[in-house]
Amino acid sequence: MADIRANGLRFSKMHGAGNDFVVIDLRDGTPAPDAGLCRLLGDRHRGVGCDQILTVEPPRAAGSVASYRIWNSDASPSQQCGNGARCIAAWLVRDGAAPADGPFNLDSPVGTHAVTGLGEGRFEVVMGVPDFVPAHVPLLGFEQAQDTYLLDLDGTPVFFGAVSMGNPHAVLEVSDAATADVSMIGPALQAQPAFPESANIGFAQVEAFDRIRLRVHERGAGETLACGSGACAAAAVLMRRGRVGRDVAVALPGGELHIRWPADDVPLAMAGPTAFVFEGQLTESATP
Repeated sequence: MADIRANGLRFSKMHGAGNDFVVIDLRDGTPAPDAGLCRLLGDRHRGVGCDQILTVEPPRAAGSVASYRIWNSDASPSQQCGNGARCIAAWLVRDGAAPADGPFNLDSPVGTHAVTGLGEGRFEVVMGVPDFVPAHVPLLGFEQAQDTYLLDLDGTPVFFGAVSMGNPHAVLEVSDAATADVSMIGPALQAQPAFPESANIGFAQVEAFDRIRLRVHERGAGETLACGSGACAAAAVLMRRGRVGRDVAVALPGGELHIRWPADDVPLAMAGPTAFVFEGQLTESATP
């Protein structure tokens, strides 16, 4: 059951390259959404409909303008969301809490991120240094970081790279992202015991040295039109292999993101669009 306190709850519907969100302002002390409310907001038939719910909250680190938390549409919490970070940045700029023409910091569940406005609704977010240590992904059964891992899915070998962007990712290089069996391989790989916290599964096609095509099956949400951290993960895995350069465009079904990672020991940055869709208020008739 959604919390009855949700009646009258105001929200913003936003998206970043098609990855869509319900944004709720909790800076006034409004309680965080419970599992029932998250599922209602995420329901595309009986609620608002979104991939993730984002809450705007007071900053945790000195110098940050705000913090945010993330819930998937199935009510499971998430640690990182690159498209969501950009949407929170745009929301705060519109609110007047963050400068439109200068850098500022945001606190995500996994750390503090520098944000730069690029104009016309575009933002760049510094996402941190990709972490390839298996235990940090987490990926069980492997002691050392490997370029490529192998798991068996009911007799079918699956080769993938693995990396943490603050949340777990597996990246499969495919010859054609459009025909990749995302709906079967994605959930099957997520359910493997090797991924104790599940993972976001990316299917990446190298189109050129500076361009990747990508589809992502996200944990807790299914396949989405875009996944910012997934784009970062795919770029990082392929950059380390030398398959692409250190500045690439990542084309997703919902739009295009740009990833810069100058060197292995420096933070990776992601840039892309944001959009406001509509403002809404939850009514009593919407609650179950």
